[in-house]
Amino acid sequence: AAGTGTSSAALASAGAQVVAGDFSEGMLDVGRAKHGANPLISFVHADAMKLPFKKNEFDAVTMSFGLRNVLKPQVALKELFRVTKPGGRIVICEFSTPTNAFTKAFYKTYLTKVMPAFAKLSSTNSEAYTYLAESIEAWPDQTELAAWIREAGFEHVAYRNLTGGIVAMHRGVKPVS
Repeated sequence: AAGTGTSSAALASAGAQVVAGDFSEGMLDVGRAKHGANPLISFVHADAMKLPFKKNEFDAVTMSFGLRNVLKPQVALKELFRVTKPGGRIVICEFSTPTNAFTKAFYKTYLTKVMPAFAKLSSTNSEAYTYLAESIEAWPDQTELAAWIREAGFEHVAYRNLTGGIVAMHRGVKPVS
């Protein structure tokens, strides 16, 4: 879910060689136009549930705000495990569940009332915002996503809540043997 390559460009600016994979050719085209001159980034059409890479190919794999959009996220996590080298890391940044009642109530109101109303006024595709809200509400909480990452084979799985749990950063390590 590299999309237009924003996260890929940030990783490359730190010196990483990045393979930016996405299911959408249109997103990849925008990414190539924006970042194609960067020799540290290559853009590849890829289905997260059947990655076109060899086993143990990458030192790290990451996905930001994309796992929630994969038809079978557990299959995608197993694929990410397959292509990660032993000792390599996974990092997943995704919408999650707020950790306190006030934030949870505010966020639910924002997702179900404020955002859709704003989208109807300002967007040519307000249905996309309805989908966004529904997909966030249906997404598992931090503990369940951590369990999915462990079930895929990663160890030392942990997460860090950001913005009061509205977003969580999950991480894990592929065992060396």
